[in-house]
Amino acid sequence: MRVLIVEDEPYLAEAIRDGLRLEAIAADTAGDGDTALELLSVNAYDIAVLDRDIPGPSGDEIAKRIVASGASGSGTLILMLTAADRLDDKASGFELGADDYLTKPFDLRELVLRLRALNRRRAHNRPPVREIAGLRLDPFRREVYRDGRYVALTRKQFAVLEVLIAAEGGVVSAEELLARAWDEHADPFTNAVRITVSALRKRLGEPGIIATVPGVGYRIDTAPVPGPGRVDRE
Repeated sequence: MRVLIVEDEPYLAEAIRDGLRLEAIAADTAGDGDTALELLSVNAYDIAVLDRDIPGPSGDEIAKRIVASGASGSGTLILMLTAADRLDDKASGFELGADDYLTKPFDLRELVLRLRALNRRRAHNRPPVREIAGLRLDPFRREVYRDGRYVALTRKQFAVLEVLIAAEGGVVSAEELLARAWDEHADPFTNAVRITVSALRKRLGEPGIIATVPGVGYRIDTAPVPGPGRVDRE
């Protein structure tokens, strides 16, 4: 899951971002409406957490543009974040196209739960537990099993595997993995993806199940073959 936090209080924005990263949720921040719109134009976000009262285009205006672009409902969902807790304020937020509403002050754990619930809603046509080639990934319990054996993964390894499994055997580029499992501050020239995939392979064990498509990216091998000699596996 990748989230955009639109919040003009720097300390709060950073606290939310850091807290979400601890939950394996990639998060970017924007302190004003113009920055938020720029980030939305170049990145694919699962959810936008919008403070309604921000400099530049307001959170309400950003919500309108997300809805007008056709993103809301099929891609980017909207969670309004504001100090206004009157029913009329909430109603107006939902009328603008918000999918959920959270008032300040709030507990970070509640925000995480709401984000995960929204993400499940966004992908309502997909089963909550994914299975492919003997792999079973439960995003709610944050658990992975291979052929019935529990596999302990780091948060980043889990995030990468989640993206690969969601592709259902399709190829995922290193750039896409970097965008979906990291955030905008990740160095595009970093070898973090290669290192994480390599460590993930070791955790999952043999036969190797993450194949490399040279010059393209990675995919889950739906028919893994034991032993060396695979030209598409590192």
